[in-house]
Amino acid sequence: MPDRVTPPANRLHRAVLSDAKPQESESIRIAALPEGHVIEVLAKGNAAGLRSDLESLAPTNIVCPVRAGGPGQWFIVGDKPLSQSEIEELIESLRPKADCVDQSHGRVRIGISGKKVEQVLAKGTAVDLALSAFPVGHATPTQIGHVSTHLTRTAPDTFEIMVLRGFAESLWDEICLMAREYL
Repeated sequence: MPDRVTPPANRLHRAVLSDAKPQESESIRIAALPEGHVIEVLAKGNAAGLRSDLESLAPTNIVCPVRAGGPGQWFIVGDKPLSQSEIEELIESLRPKADCVDQSHGRVRIGISGKKVEQVLAKGTAVDLALSAFPVGHATPTQIGHVSTHLTRTAPDTFEIMVLRGFAESLWDEICLMAREYL
């Protein structure tokens, strides 16, 4: 099995939520985030020290660029798309401690913020979103409605939701529906 897969030269990228206009009021804001990069990192064996390695490699232009996905699993997230050579360099820098998979083409991020953000998200997920239970920097896989997502708190009143690309439009509609009373 080859170590490297060369993407087709004719691949055309279209942002899934390119037509989604931000929804906002003084209580809530929902916006599609840039389709930059999402690299899934899976630890090989003992993951001790791997988190600090990831933090040193992650972009500094966004809040919480390294997000826990489960035991020995993280996502490195950023707003800037990475070139194939940048992805390969990142993967090589983590060998042999971890395997990495570029998920940039398959994941979409949605931002939701405002003073009513916890009330809106509570309509769709069973996660305790109180700041004391889910502090800034905390991340977890969860369901929002019927859709599997990855939820990260990036500020006291701000969350980022990462979803598989094929479910992004449905989730967008669901979140806007959940927030309707505040918009």
